[in-house]
Amino acid sequence: MLHFADSLTFSGRKVVAAWAALPFPALSGSSLPDTLSAHQDVPWKLLSSCKEQKLSCCFAQSAVLRGICQEKGTRSPLHLCESPEQVLQQYFHSQFPGAFSTSHVLQQPCHTQPPFPQFFSPLLTKRGFLLDKAQGFSSAGVESIPVLAALQSSPVLHWLLSGLCRELRAPDARRWSSFFTAGLEQDDFQEALEEIKTLAQCYETGFGADGSEDEADSD
Repeated sequence: MLHFADSLTFSGRKVVAAWAALPFPALSGSSLPDTLSAHQDVPWKLLSSCKEQKLSCCFAQSAVLRGICQEKGTRSPLHLCESPEQVLQQYFHSQFPGAFSTSHVLQQPCHTQPPFPQFFSPLLTKRGFLLDKAQGFSSAGVESIPVLAALQSSPVLHWLLSGLCRELRAPDARRWSSFFTAGLEQDDFQEALEEIKTLAQCYETGFGADGSEDEADSD
């Protein structure tokens, strides 16, 4: 995983954020192009706790989609692609122009038989596709689901790392004796905070700044 993350980072960046759609929100019988075209924003969510949830741009990303095949549907630019991988690549190009993107599509879905947690909506079929209305069977009958997971290097990490820096600065480490009995030195602690602050700045884009970095400096 470390080497995989390294392949998506550059310009001083070192970390990536995990995103996922579980299940991938596809209607029963719909094609991948139809599913992607139906969503104004990307149909996956940030797994990390962060104030900024909307992904407006991206530096680099790698995504894996499971359980979606290339089916026929209405004609659109995405339908001109010859494979699901090309559909995802074209979609990434339209959503994140200029970003480095890789995609992989596997036919096998994610199996969800017990002991997998059965927390699914009754709006899902047994194969994990969305229905227009709930059916008569229990959500425990979901046997598999389509899933999309992605690792992304994006500006959202600026807010995540800046927030981490603020939280670490809030308590006075000198009042926590356990910090120092564990071998922590005050100078090392301050140096680590500065490294996190510098790393957060590597994810700034100059757009949509809300003063979070200034707030971190004032702590």
